[in-house]
Amino acid sequence: MTLAVKMRRLDQQLARYESELRRDVFLRSDECGKVATLVAADVRFLPSEVKDEIRVASPVPLTARYDELVAFQAWNDFAASIKSRPEVTRAQVIVQDYICFAYLKDACFEVIAAKAMSESVAARCAKFLTSGAVRDFRNAFAHANWCYKPDYSGLKCWVLEDARKKSGSLRSFEVSQHSLNFWQALSRGIAYATYEQVAG
Repeated sequence: MTLAVKMRRLDQQLARYESELRRDVFLRSDECGKVATLVAADVRFLPSEVKDEIRVASPVPLTARYDELVAFQAWNDFAASIKSRPEVTRAQVIVQDYICFAYLKDACFEVIAAKAMSESVAARCAKFLTSGAVRDFRNAFAHANWCYKPDYSGLKCWVLEDARKKSGSLRSFEVSQHSLNFWQALSRGIAYATYEQVAG
């Protein structure tokens, strides 16, 4: 499968979230139908030293991270095929949230947020995935401060009022399943588009 075909597939998956992309990520309507393609172009034209920074953002080789993304997608496809097995669904939630919000944050999104041109689609998407509600969710998830809502329509979470200073009382918030689906799709799309461009 060519890179262009891969990006078009990701574009189609992300285009389903046009209202969220416009409202939360501040993308224009003409950008919402080609998010992965635009991110790939943004990353392709980054200076070589920035691409090197992405490659060495952690001691884990980029090829290993890419392999994890591929395995993660295979796991998602498998898990989605298993119906009426709550234990599989719960495992899928943990794997998805770990890969999308912990595994990829330091190794990919933070470098893109800091180094891509500030108004680029790549920078806006990466900033969204490393700040605000997504950052709060990542912190709650990473510190085991989450549980399912009683009706399983999302997650209830707790995060420190001042997470940077690691102080203050815990603030509770909820994340709907729809929001999680959007955040996860965006995370996967941005990571694939980035890694396809810097793997060489």
